[in-house]
Amino acid sequence: MNILLHICCGNCAIYPVKMLREQNHQLTGFFFNHNIHPFQEFQKRLETTQEYALKVELPLLVDDQYLLEEFLANVAANPDQRCSYCYRSRLRKTAQRAADENFEAFSTTLLYSRYQNQDAIVDFGQQLADEYQLTFVGQDFRPGWNEGIRISKEMGLYRQQYCGCIYSEKDRYHPREKARAS
Repeated sequence: MNILLHICCGNCAIYPVKMLREQNHQLTGFFFNHNIHPFQEFQKRLETTQEYALKVELPLLVDDQYLLEEFLANVAANPDQRCSYCYRSRLRKTAQRAADENFEAFSTTLLYSRYQNQDAIVDFGQQLADEYQLTFVGQDFRPGWNEGIRISKEMGLYRQQYCGCIYSEKDRYHPREKARAS
């Protein structure tokens, strides 16, 4: 199939690209990650994705809109539901682009991360596939987690330390309060 692959970052693309190519699919990457904060991090991830795509000869489409205000407006009232919004907005944009440019299918490198909700991603991907008359490739790429990390280090790619949004940055770097004994 001719697949448009949403890429959250260059590192997370390594194993899915390898697997999908081994299955003889034709791939084009698609970078759309309006949730990443701060802007310098967004730029680093975009540049790393472009560097990776060049190294592995992966055609890459880029939507470099930095929609921080839109992201925050949609998640600030209920930050615990931010991942759902994030999956939905990025997958919808990918499905729209895939349909507009006559791809047969779409997928996402979010399915590589052991930190993401696989079931939610696959369920919404299937809904979008039905809506846009495409195929959603909901393959579980998590078995390649360690291989992807190893290869990204060998390639010298920038490796981020948190998922991407301001909330995940806080979760990563803000010291958590220790439970106090009564």
